[in-house]
Amino acid sequence: MKLKRVISALLVLAMVFSLGACNNKEDKKTDTDSGTSDSGAAATEEELDYTFGLDTTFKSDEPITYSMMYSDHEIYPYQENWLVWDKIKEMTNVSFDLNIIARADYDDKKSLLINSGEAPYIIPKTYDESAFITGGAVVPISEWVQYMPNYMNFVETYQMEDDLKQITKSDGKYYKLPGMWEVPAGTGSEYTLVVRKDIFEKAGVDVTELEKDWTWDEFYDCLAKVQNYVGGNPIWSDRWKGDSLLKVVGQTYNVPAGWSLGDGMQYDAETDSWYFAETSEDYKEFVTLMNKFISSGILDPETFTQEDATAENKFKAGETYVIGSNRTVLSMYDQGLKETLGEGNYELYSIVLPVAKNNYQTENSRLENGIMISQKALDELGEAGFIKMLRFIDWLWYSEEGKIFTKWGVEGETYTVDSEGNYTLNSDITYNGLNPEGTKQLNVDYGFSNGVFSYGGTLDLAKSMLADDLKDFCERLNSYRTIKPLNPPVVGDEDQTEEMNLIKTPLMDYVKSATLQFVTGQMNVESDWDSYVASCEANNSQRYIDMYKEIYDSQK
Repeated sequence: MKLKRVISALLVLAMVFSLGACNNKEDKKTDTDSGTSDSGAAATEEELDYTFGLDTTFKSDEPITYSMMYSDHEIYPYQENWLVWDKIKEMTNVSFDLNIIARADYDDKKSLLINSGEAPYIIPKTYDESAFITGGAVVPISEWVQYMPNYMNFVETYQMEDDLKQITKSDGKYYKLPGMWEVPAGTGSEYTLVVRKDIFEKAGVDVTELEKDWTWDEFYDCLAKVQNYVGGNPIWSDRWKGDSLLKVVGQTYNVPAGWSLGDGMQYDAETDSWYFAETSEDYKEFVTLMNKFISSGILDPETFTQEDATAENKFKAGETYVIGSNRTVLSMYDQGLKETLGEGNYELYSIVLPVAKNNYQTENSRLENGIMISQKALDELGEAGFIKMLRFIDWLWYSEEGKIFTKWGVEGETYTVDSEGNYTLNSDITYNGLNPEGTKQLNVDYGFSNGVFSYGGTLDLAKSMLADDLKDFCERLNSYRTIKPLNPPVVGDEDQTEEMNLIKTPLMDYVKSATLQFVTGQMNVESDWDSYVASCEANNSQRYIDMYKEIYDSQK
């Protein structure tokens, strides 16, 4: 086993550092840059029917179509005549055969298609690939990234090796091409809370001063002042059914919760060990705080059951003054309040979240959702055709040119850029607070800044799309909070992973249910705590902890 682990580690390192491909047909090489693997028949550059490489637009000599799964977002529903499709075809000679799936159904239908062997070649918007790696339905893509020069250049330039270890499995391979950022989230995409600053100020609360180092208890006192000022009803009704709220508050208590619940395990750097955070004293303090918000009447208990539109409407109508936010929904709130209250009659402010047990930002990963490639693609295209497709993916998702294109669109048609590299949307186009008076939307009307394509990139590119208020938020966030170091990966072999998954599913289902009961007051932290811990143990929490420690110690 030790030998296998050493070999796997060496393979990963070899893949990470082996940059492949060159810049154009004149300087590309055979073998790793030829369109075939070393095991395939070598091809000369004259035989390649496409161009590719760093600082080179991928283009196929002949028209080609690749099948792709497409997550259709309700805010910018798919349009066949989007400019993005026409320009991709014009620049690369590539078209898509799309399997269009509503965003809400995407993960479920993705699983059905993959498990039935009917998945399209390209499977983007994948957050967790773990369920698909054992059946052979998706390609271990780390064995092929040496054919992707832009991807590998980003890995080397921004030293992404440790980040990629987070998605590497026990076989030493990873199975999705992740979106990669120069820095962790905090460039406007980070989830936080937005408040009605005008109302807070009238209630005597200066959030700009307090947010530098405030605690959740101090934040509670601020909210109590606001509630007293406006009069008794809940002043905070959140969206995403509380999953974002639980995540961001839990993180400050060193507790995985909400969207970040995972398996509930937490790493302690001081002791170099792992523990089950969901039965810790930190967890007790976390749910006690959340219940305090509910029991005081500050936080609307419907937060955990209502649809997003309901929470939005309460905020836009001026019934509530705090709500979860990110760069996408912030501009929606602004537009809604403008319609209901009138411009100049309100002020929104994205706060830096309070602290509890640490001073960390919510996010520390530089990896985002990614792309799986179906085994079907390799089987049907063959090695040379498969590598050609990877080089197209490499350009569209990972080249600087491709990232600018998928985010900003087409120079002259949707944006301009000045001599200093500053990007500006055309005056009639709006997006996320940029050009708010624009009559057309970059994503809705043109298909750019589309979540299927547009993720990852440099800090400069991320900032280029932020309105002034989000740039200000990012500066404050990075000034007041630090970035948590990455946890060491813990990766079991196939048998260990299978056993742990059998434990994890019912255990975490119970934890999730109990957390909501503690938060909403259906369970009492003091009187029901021992029963809760006993139920976790009955769901094999201790066995899970023991296996985690065993795997981690063996990897060390």
